[in-house]
Amino acid sequence: MKDFSLLQKKYIVPTYPNRGLTFVEGEGVYLKDILGEKYLDLMTNYGVNLFGYAHPAITRRLADQLGRLTTLHGSFTNDVRTEAAQRLVGRCAGGLARAFFSNSGAEANEAGLKFAVLATGKKKFIRCRNGYHGKTLGSLSATDGKKYREPFEPLLWHFTAVAYDELGELEAALDHETAAFIVEPVQGESGVLVPREGYLKSAAELCRSKGALLILDEVQSGTGRTGYFLASHPEQLSYDLITLGKGLAGGIPVGATLVSESVAEKIPRSSHTSTFGGNPLAAAGILAVLDLLNDDRLASIREVGDYFLKGLKTIKSGLITEARGKGLMLGVEVREKRDDVLKELQRAKVLAIPAGENVVRFLPPYILEKTHVDEALEKIGSVFSALSPG
Repeated sequence: MKDFSLLQKKYIVPTYPNRGLTFVEGEGVYLKDILGEKYLDLMTNYGVNLFGYAHPAITRRLADQLGRLTTLHGSFTNDVRTEAAQRLVGRCAGGLARAFFSNSGAEANEAGLKFAVLATGKKKFIRCRNGYHGKTLGSLSATDGKKYREPFEPLLWHFTAVAYDELGELEAALDHETAAFIVEPVQGESGVLVPREGYLKSAAELCRSKGALLILDEVQSGTGRTGYFLASHPEQLSYDLITLGKGLAGGIPVGATLVSESVAEKIPRSSHTSTFGGNPLAAAGILAVLDLLNDDRLASIREVGDYFLKGLKTIKSGLITEARGKGLMLGVEVREKRDDVLKELQRAKVLAIPAGENVVRFLPPYILEKTHVDEALEKIGSVFSALSPG
């Protein structure tokens, strides 16, 4: 048997940690390694495989499109792309009128920042401390974190950092030279931080008072992750720009930047394009996801997510300081040994991911059932019990 771990180490640039597993197949909520061992996937490739693996409706839709047309330049009209844009705009609502398609969440944010400059004629932005918006140069300018930023500074334009979920600093930083404030409805990479109710609505009002736009980065929190199609939907906003990515296309690379008509009319032809953006294969994936992500599924995400969170909160361990989150976007903050927890969970055949400096993060598939949660909680509890002091 080939040692793919060694081959990967030899031939792929090592920008990722190696978790020591080789996966070759997925089925439902499980990933299978090269030895046929099954792992309960509570990370879904950082929130991408929204409906798990080999979902029949997604597989059929993508397979059908593969046999018809996979790529088509944006200068030509395509039926699937057009329908995907129309339906996505309708699901997001809030005054959004048009979509620009790209290939990742970082690309979606790059487009959002550029569109804000085009719409306002300004190049001053406000970002949040501990925010994460991607690692390409424009989105990296909005991303916080010395480990990401320092090797590439100075970065682009002018970005002022303010505290998350704190309106006073935002109000002080906003002025009539501000193009936009970019913010996550739930901060994912920094530790699954959920703001107070009304924060986004108040932020939108402050931006509007200064003629600035609000860019909502829904790459991780959107497409149903919190039990609403957009995490920001409960605040009933009038949107300027939102960005989406991750699992929006059923596992096919995708990014989407949705804008209001007033923003769209300021974006000139050829100012921003993407060769593969809006390709018919990804568009077919979007339609499959939109079909599956109905009201019943969103309600299930809320119900199962609440059940999971309540279970996490019952785990008794001196290591745990808090369990938090919304829907199926959950985190457990620990005092220490975060990486040990992740390693022991993996040994117990449960996959989770880190967030921030001290959070174990769970981004399960939407097909997760309470029986899977019970399986996970038993193993999570055992790991914390084994690692707890005394």
